[in-house]
Amino acid sequence: MSTRPISGRVDAMLNCSFLKHAAAAGAVAMMLALAPQALAQQPDQLAFTRAQHLQHGINTSIWFAQSPGNYSVERLRTFTTQDDLALIQRLGFDHIRVSVDPVPLIEAFRAESVPGPFVEQLDSVVKFANAHGLAVIIDIHPESQYKATLFQGEDGVQHFAALWRMLAAHYAHTDPNLVFFELMNEPEQSDPYRWQGIENFVAHQIRQVAPEHTIIASAAHWDGLDDLLQIQPLSLQNVIYTFHDYEPFPFTHQGATWTDPRVQPLRDVPYPSSPEAVARNLAQEPTLDGKFFIEQYGQDRWDASRVDATIKFASLWSEQYHAPVYCGEFGVHIPVADPAMRAEWIHDMRVAFEHYHIGWAMWDYQTNFGVVAKKDGKAVPNELVVKALGLNESAK
Repeated sequence: MSTRPISGRVDAMLNCSFLKHAAAAGAVAMMLALAPQALAQQPDQLAFTRAQHLQHGINTSIWFAQSPGNYSVERLRTFTTQDDLALIQRLGFDHIRVSVDPVPLIEAFRAESVPGPFVEQLDSVVKFANAHGLAVIIDIHPESQYKATLFQGEDGVQHFAALWRMLAAHYAHTDPNLVFFELMNEPEQSDPYRWQGIENFVAHQIRQVAPEHTIIASAAHWDGLDDLLQIQPLSLQNVIYTFHDYEPFPFTHQGATWTDPRVQPLRDVPYPSSPEAVARNLAQEPTLDGKFFIEQYGQDRWDASRVDATIKFASLWSEQYHAPVYCGEFGVHIPVADPAMRAEWIHDMRVAFEHYHIGWAMWDYQTNFGVVAKKDGKAVPNELVVKALGLNESAK
């Protein structure tokens, strides 16, 4: 496996002929023209074949993304190491999903002759993982501020397309069975039609420089299953469609401080759920809205059969559009969840994915949703979670 150095500056790329053409024709008009069309409804055989390399993966998060201002070479080398990647392979994972912040990525490509250290470190991860049989999803994983540049107008779209064109060209000579391009994590876009136009535009730019590689596309909002069910495939093939599934949210995000405020006061939320099981959690919620939230979770009686009935709809979407689907994130926030119940939900999700032949990547490797804990610099696998995922329990 090798990567091709990129010469020239980002600003030169932004003025290259394909962007001049986009601006002249009107980038938004081009995007709308490329919005989902009535493609011949034939199975996307290459995408289905490539999806077999993404059956059971892990998110290596808070590494090349989600840590603004903290991407030093030393941290990139030590936060997740080659020993970690080797352990991931021994545990039985077949791929990693690497979140990549576009801002330092752009800075890294500003070198006159070769990419800067941020890309060099990413190259080393891709090379090492592929050499050990792990596929790699390169997932553009921006902060919300970056996503907002795509809400309206053309400039943000042009810059996003230029970034992907550079990145795809850089990895064009990697093994397309082992390197995948995920356009954007949880886009947070308010206009689904505009977002699919943007995805089509960017995907076509990628194909011009990396025609063999599989693209992973998503819906406009938070990549939820309900988002997936509202979209149509892009106007090109060799595309896998991703969704994330953290339902039931009162269970998977109990105690989390960065999301829906109703989950913050929750502790020891049970799974499976029933009205009787959640009765003690009602007192944890200080508002009627919160009490209703947890009461509904109990009334919904989440268990393995409910999980299966939900995941079935991803399979139905795949059948309707003859395109593969993939769950790029699922997991349970660790600090206040019962460990056995957490493992049971993960098991039920994994079994449902296998039932419907849907590949997955659990969130995440080593942070507050982790499959391992770091102790004195050494990764210690959580045996309950490894077993729930159907992986190699003897790996150390």
